[in-house]
Amino acid sequence: MYEGFYGLQERPFDLTANPRFLFLSSGHREALSTLQYGIEANKGITLLVGEAGTGKTTLIRAAIERARGGNSLLVYLSNPTLTRAEFYDFLASGFGLSREAGQSKPLFLRELERSLLVRRERGGISALIVDEAQSVPYDLLEEIRLLANLETATVKLLPVVLTGQPELADRLNETSLRQLKQRVALRANLPPFDLRETAAYIAKRIRIAGGDSAAVFTREAVEAIQRGSSGIARTISVVCDNALISGFALQRTPVDADVVLEVCRDFDLLHENDGHNRAVRAAQTVQAQVAQAQMAIPPAAGGSGSASRAQVPGPVPVVPGPGRLAGGPRPVSPGGVELRSVHPVRTDDRLKILDRPAEGRRMDPPAEDQEGQPAARRRRFLFF
Repeated sequence: MYEGFYGLQERPFDLTANPRFLFLSSGHREALSTLQYGIEANKGITLLVGEAGTGKTTLIRAAIERARGGNSLLVYLSNPTLTRAEFYDFLASGFGLSREAGQSKPLFLRELERSLLVRRERGGISALIVDEAQSVPYDLLEEIRLLANLETATVKLLPVVLTGQPELADRLNETSLRQLKQRVALRANLPPFDLRETAAYIAKRIRIAGGDSAAVFTREAVEAIQRGSSGIARTISVVCDNALISGFALQRTPVDADVVLEVCRDFDLLHENDGHNRAVRAAQTVQAQVAQAQMAIPPAAGGSGSASRAQVPGPVPVVPGPGRLAGGPRPVSPGGVELRSVHPVRTDDRLKILDRPAEGRRMDPPAEDQEGQPAARRRRFLFF
């Protein structure tokens, strides 16, 4: 659709684990090396953990491609939510065992061990790779542990790779899975991209697709992509693909930050991480409610108009952080009282809030006692 407009020969940001578009950051390169070593050196169980969309499946496919040979056989299970019978039927088919082996566990184990020994004697590699392992049922995790126990006196016969999201690491910390965790020989964590890696990821995919990254995205657009995606590779591709569609519709080249930010808003990716704007809006809501309450109170006896309205007692709203919107004045309550900002400080291992005066307000020096020490300090509010 937009390929010709941006000088591309193909779409660079499709959501497929295409090894042609493999980008290796330092973290990805380390993880791929760990996978390859675990498979080729028969290291028992190898664990790869990363957030959803960080490229685990792409790395798995790259490791499979590099380990393939004339006598190698790597069985890849992408959907592990199976029953025990379905699991063994899948393995029997994947490892080329008889149909009967998929129906009988003792027969399966005998045929599998014989097959693994023959393949090893011929110089081949065998491995079981389970993706999305955070979803594996408990009974299958126990079966996988027992399969990883197949070995001779000197070497493991079936290396196992488990890849999954951080929930997998949490599950392995459970007491019931301590035996499985003890058999993890290698472990790698896949981090999100930083800004430089995000820029390199985008540039490489555009280059492979036949384009020039400088003519497709501005520097500011790449920075906006990083903020919206948090460095998650899959989200980067989604934002880039949709930004190119929007840029094509607007006939805008290169794509600028405004287009990217609009895409991020459409996908609800611009989260208010600091919470400051939410707090300001909450304070403004309180202001409006106080103003409505004052307007509803009748004039005091002997007077009329707003000058004689009864004052509504109550706490003054407090705005955390800078205490104002960017570039705007400090909020003022309906009664004309300037809202003060509070900043958390930690004293004696307890969270306290230090009441700070508004900017520009002069503070009188504290009085001193007979010892020459300050007799009064700023007020502190203790929150439990």
